[in-house]
Amino acid sequence: MLSEALEADKAAVSTVREWEKKMEKEAAFMKKDIGSVLGLYPTPLVVVGAMVDGKANWMLVGHVGIIGHDRILISAVKAHYTNKGIRENKVLSLNIVTEEILPGATYIGKVSGTKLDKSAVFDFTQGKTGAPLLSASPLTMECSVEDNYETGTFDNFILKIERTFAEESILNDDGKIDYHKLKPILFEMPTYEYVKTGDVMGKCMSFADGYAEK
Repeated sequence: MLSEALEADKAAVSTVREWEKKMEKEAAFMKKDIGSVLGLYPTPLVVVGAMVDGKANWMLVGHVGIIGHDRILISAVKAHYTNKGIRENKVLSLNIVTEEILPGATYIGKVSGTKLDKSAVFDFTQGKTGAPLLSASPLTMECSVEDNYETGTFDNFILKIERTFAEESILNDDGKIDYHKLKPILFEMPTYEYVKTGDVMGKCMSFADGYAEK
């Protein structure tokens, strides 16, 4: 009987300890449930260039994602005039927005191609795919459309990068893109603000040094 009582006491103590650990974990997770809010902003701001009915058209896009090392996804409302040209021609350009071209980029984001011929807003040249490449952007990617993953009212174009064009002024000594020189503008959705990239914190993975010993 005594042994049974001891076992019961041990079980009770174990249950209490498990409950205390559970409470400690819950207390450490002091976060408020704010619903299914997308929390991955800010994102790079780009001007998308596409030919629509034989003319260059431009669209400002802040929903941009990376797939692997050679694919990009852009998401835009289906009703956008530019989407028509993208769906028909299966090619486009992504032009990184910097502070210098932000006024023009914002302008083309406020007016629709259905009401204004935006082909004269920016100087451009056509790439090998036929997509218009914005001259003023220091970094341009010419892309082909591999797929369109439609969700509700959005077209989500999956793009293959065909070629990338960069001004020499934004390249480092190894010929690679230096984002400290490029200084891309970022888009922050909840407050509809533009932000700049910040300071360098350190090299990737360097913050793991010594962590296991803590």
